Amino acid sequence: MSPRRTDTGGRIDRLKTIRFTFDGVAYTGHAGDTLASALLAKGVTLFGRSFKYHRPRGLLTAGVEEPNALVTVLKGEVREPNIPATMVEIHDGLVAVSQNRFPSLAWDIHAVNQLGGKILSAGFYYKTFMGPVFGPLKGTRFWMFCEHFIRRAAGLGSAGSAKDPARYERMNAFCDVLVVGSGPAGLMAAKAAADNGARVILADLEPRFGGSANWSDETIDGAPATDWVRRTVAQLEDRDNVRLLPRTTVWGYYDNNTLAALERVSDHKEQPAKGEPRHRYWAIRAKSVVLATGAFERPLVFPGNDRPGVMLAHAAQRYANEFGVLPGERIALFTNNDSAYRAAVALKKAGAAIVAVVDVRPELSAEMRSLATEAEAEIFTGHAVVATEGGKALSGIKVQRFDMVTGALTGDARSIHADCLLMSGGWSPTIHLASQAGAKAEWDAARQAFLPPKPTQQSPTQQWPTQQWTGAGAFTGSFSTVEAIAEGRAAGLAAAGGTGTPAALPSVEAVPGDPDPAPVFEIRARGKSFVDFQHDVTAEDVRLAHREGFVSVEHLKRYTTLGMATDQGKSSNVPGLAIMAEALGKPIPEVGTTRFRPPFAPVSIGSLAAERFGDLKPERLTPMHDWHVENGATLYSAGLWYRPMIYGLSGETVEQAYVREARATRESAGIVDVSTLGKIAVQGPDAAAFLDRVYTNMFSTLAVGKARYGLMLREDGFAFDDGTTWRLGEQDFLMTTTTANAGKVMQHLEYFLDVIWPELKVHVTSVTDEWAGAAIGGPKARQILAACVTGTSVDNAALPFMGIVHGEIAGVPVMICRLSFSGEMAFEVYCGAGHGTQVWEALIEAGKPFGLVTYGLEALGTMRIEKGHVTGAEIDGRTTARDLHLDWMLSKKKPFIGSAMMDREGLVASDRLELVGLIALDNRALNGGSHIVEEIDEANPHGSIGHITACCYSPALGKHIALALVKGGKARHGTRAHVSDPLRNRFGPVEIVSNHFYDPEGTRMHG
Repeated sequence: MSPRRTDTGGRIDRLKTIRFTFDGVAYTGHAGDTLASALLAKGVTLFGRSFKYHRPRGLLTAGVEEPNALVTVLKGEVREPNIPATMVEIHDGLVAVSQNRFPSLAWDIHAVNQLGGKILSAGFYYKTFMGPVFGPLKGTRFWMFCEHFIRRAAGLGSAGSAKDPARYERMNAFCDVLVVGSGPAGLMAAKAAADNGARVILADLEPRFGGSANWSDETIDGAPATDWVRRTVAQLEDRDNVRLLPRTTVWGYYDNNTLAALERVSDHKEQPAKGEPRHRYWAIRAKSVVLATGAFERPLVFPGNDRPGVMLAHAAQRYANEFGVLPGERIALFTNNDSAYRAAVALKKAGAAIVAVVDVRPELSAEMRSLATEAEAEIFTGHAVVATEGGKALSGIKVQRFDMVTGALTGDARSIHADCLLMSGGWSPTIHLASQAGAKAEWDAARQAFLPPKPTQQSPTQQWPTQQWTGAGAFTGSFSTVEAIAEGRAAGLAAAGGTGTPAALPSVEAVPGDPDPAPVFEIRARGKSFVDFQHDVTAEDVRLAHREGFVSVEHLKRYTTLGMATDQGKSSNVPGLAIMAEALGKPIPEVGTTRFRPPFAPVSIGSLAAERFGDLKPERLTPMHDWHVENGATLYSAGLWYRPMIYGLSGETVEQAYVREARATRESAGIVDVSTLGKIAVQGPDAAAFLDRVYTNMFSTLAVGKARYGLMLREDGFAFDDGTTWRLGEQDFLMTTTTANAGKVMQHLEYFLDVIWPELKVHVTSVTDEWAGAAIGGPKARQILAACVTGTSVDNAALPFMGIVHGEIAGVPVMICRLSFSGEMAFEVYCGAGHGTQVWEALIEAGKPFGLVTYGLEALGTMRIEKGHVTGAEIDGRTTARDLHLDWMLSKKKPFIGSAMMDREGLVASDRLELVGLIALDNRALNGGSHIVEEIDEANPHGSIGHITACCYSPALGKHIALALVKGGKARHGTRAHVSDPLRNRFGPVEIVSNHFYDPEGTRMHG
């Protein structure tokens, strides 16, 4: 056993030895250790270097708020930087390295920055590098020169570039009550809510539930608090309505009680189990939330308070009681409150020598004097620590008489030999999630801390409660376990909507103590006194910001970088605000506090991407996706959707497959998945009038049960999107859009309703994912439908062109509209997304006797090119309705979006690019993007008169064809030109023709 590892105590397994390395040195620890506790047990005090001055730094805390001991964890070539050593659970084979040092942690040449003094104070890079003139380096040129070196020196851990092989996943969870934090308050809240029948999720960022009960040395119901925790957790585990999430940080609180959480599933394992992810991202939607997130102990600000060996008092108590590790052999304490005395007693029991308790308060209660006596510590009341001694480890402290009213130091300083100094500056409730939810923090003068606001009640006229969370325990400023248990039970009952019957609460035996600290945050003496340990922000930096006019707390934060590090100022926020308030001569509540923003703690990017990691965009799958995969479809990404390209037969090329599919569709029938079309419900008394304004053509005259093709323009008169809109009722329309523009059209509609015409009584809802769609077209399409549709006829009388009927297929309600994109007689069949595959398979089964084929996007594109229909390739943001020969859709009876701008001189010029068709005269394939020229010059390509937008081999024509935009295109019909594509070395003659290659009269479509 190492000198600092106690023989007994703690909750580690001393029989299980774990081997790991830190900075290349082999160490051992025990099951249950963190990297911090295992290294501390081996006598390691130096864990890192500070951001700016590269000062040596040791452990400050034992939890997620740790600002100093940040490490990089290596797994093969993958490196993850900036992880608090306090949050790394050791496992066999763990490899961790320190950061922000060169060439080594012990000997860092950048430590010379400490000689920079005031040159490196707050804002040094603005003032130092953006003004002076050094020869040719005038003004900002000097900054440009220095920037390279500064950026190389900046930062903490360096990110890796190797591909992360780990798995990540995401989960959606729904519950009646989410309890965040599993200390005594959280456990009682979860139990009370579960007992009341609520579905409960209990989440805690630590691997063990229990919070402070794991290290407080208290007794609950006559047994150690840890035993009470064990019994309570076991009871919750046995409940079917409770989900327990250890190692889970709830890091974001969003609208409508949606909270984001990160579960560290396998970081603590040498190898994850088969199929097990590294991290799991949880999106939790809760009816109500109980915040039992506890509090963070604050450091005191005094010279040398950052030296390795200076630690928070509760952290030392936790290392001793939870991990069986002493932070030092000769320990001194410096405090402004009673909680440090409990730590002194706990450490004394664990075997440490408590050499002194330095308290800024001139008088102590009898209970605290008794505790100090029990710890065998010399008491220095009315004193303060004014300096620390040592290099990379603490060797001693200096104390001096202190007047906490005036802040004056008097008398001679006294040196005390100590290898560890514990400080306690009071406690700050962890109100981050409440702040994210919109709560405004309230200053409590007694607690010297910002507390969450008191819960607000919902008035009878409110649709939503003004506050959907309830607090309990130290989160509310109630720091005793007795209060935490009582508040936790009440919060759990309230969150579950129960009244509860009076019941006896667990009894608690705890060391007495006043939770209110003295209003002392800083001891002003000679030397650097640090407020933000990670970013090297000193008390003098805060006062400098005040002198230079940065008096807002938000400006203070940004100018000094106070609270902007990975710990987000969890321990430094309140001391920094107190120093600024003193400089301003204002009380702390008047100065205020910054708004906490998510994430509460760093979140791995892999967990946010989850199953889609490695992709830049999410993947959207249609309801029939699995069927396509199982039946040989080759899929590719079309926008965000994965859609079938072809259903290739063995040995077929892509061209052979789509030619076969397109030819079969025109000869018999084909079916294609169109679920990806944008679908928007437009409803309300003014829906028809709204559509008249949105579309260039009229929709208020459209009969119920009919559909109409529509075109939208942007405000500048250019074509925006096209599609069909179906009138399902007098005030009920279903708009369809192109797949790629679904989101943009939705934004377009919402903007005009919210900003331009808020008086219109219209509601728009995206229902793209609610409908599965299949388009079936070809000469035998109607016969196939008639064979499987019940409840309606599909003959020409019942279902004319652009008509809509309702019926059933395979017992599933469907809506059918007769419209065509292929140029054949065709029908779009819509049903609920959950029944998409069932209806799809029924249509295919009905089509087997008629030679029905499935076809993909390549055949779909081929048939639309043959027909001359436009898509996003032609509606590219630069074309007008006239360019696309859609001017027949421009109503002269009404204004519409874009009508005021569409007749500008440049948009009606005779030489604009117009839509045409091209036929390759050399019978060779054409390429999209190729230029059209009047004369070929392969050596010096020039003289472009347009370009190809889409091309294919046409099975209907037996030729290679294309759609193109060509200057004065309509006037060129029947003439010849050439394609010029020097990048792909494709040159050749083409004939310019109408874009309507196939069945221009529409006889096949209309039947």
